[in-house]
Amino acid sequence: MKHFGLIGKVLVHSFSKKFFTEKFAKEGIDAQYELYELPVIDDFKTLIASNEFYGFNVTIPYKEQIIPLLDSLDPIAEGIGAVNTVKFIRENGKTELRGYNTDIIGFTDSIKPLLREHHKKALILGTGGASKAVCYAFKLMGIEYKYVSRNARPDAFTYAELNEEVMKEYSVVVNCSPVGTFPHHDEAPNIPYEFLTSNHLLYDLVYNPEHTKFCQLGEAHGAICKNGLEMLHNQAIASWKIWNDIK
Repeated sequence: MKHFGLIGKVLVHSFSKKFFTEKFAKEGIDAQYELYELPVIDDFKTLIASNEFYGFNVTIPYKEQIIPLLDSLDPIAEGIGAVNTVKFIRENGKTELRGYNTDIIGFTDSIKPLLREHHKKALILGTGGASKAVCYAFKLMGIEYKYVSRNARPDAFTYAELNEEVMKEYSVVVNCSPVGTFPHHDEAPNIPYEFLTSNHLLYDLVYNPEHTKFCQLGEAHGAICKNGLEMLHNQAIASWKIWNDIK
């Protein structure tokens, strides 16, 4: 049996185990996918010594912290500066841990059908590992972007700076923060929703709950909204292909 898993700090919200368990059962694959909550990233070393793993997914807050523990990075993961997929490459009695980023595939494939001609600028809420894949995707798609952060920094707006003019100029808003994730489903990023219109596209990387407060508030003002469930499925399938050398 092949062993796979997801590492993160708090994983009660994750659908990854359900997704892969159903996939294994449907396709008759002799494999197991488990959730591993790690208080600190260094616990990863102990974990991988306990079993012969074939691959991991990585989530908040370890997408950047995992990098020093890996032997190599795929060029895309290196360019993004964040890893959400780890592959164990075993050759000649040695094991190499190689990092990849499939978040960019999941995000790009799921947002592209929703983009319209006027969607030229995007706000990225949050500055963690997930946001790095999103900004890399926007670069490739030719969409200008700016971070929104709780703390003042040269390349970002603060939430207090999001006025009507800014919201009109930036018609795509992506929530890359964990705000609104179960069990805190009554929370939403602190943006001025009253300035949203039918020209806006809101994308929430959160997928549990399915209909987040962020999306509810956006839809109330006519915005197009999408959660992160398709992104999760897309990146999971891309991870599976990497682990199994499927082109």
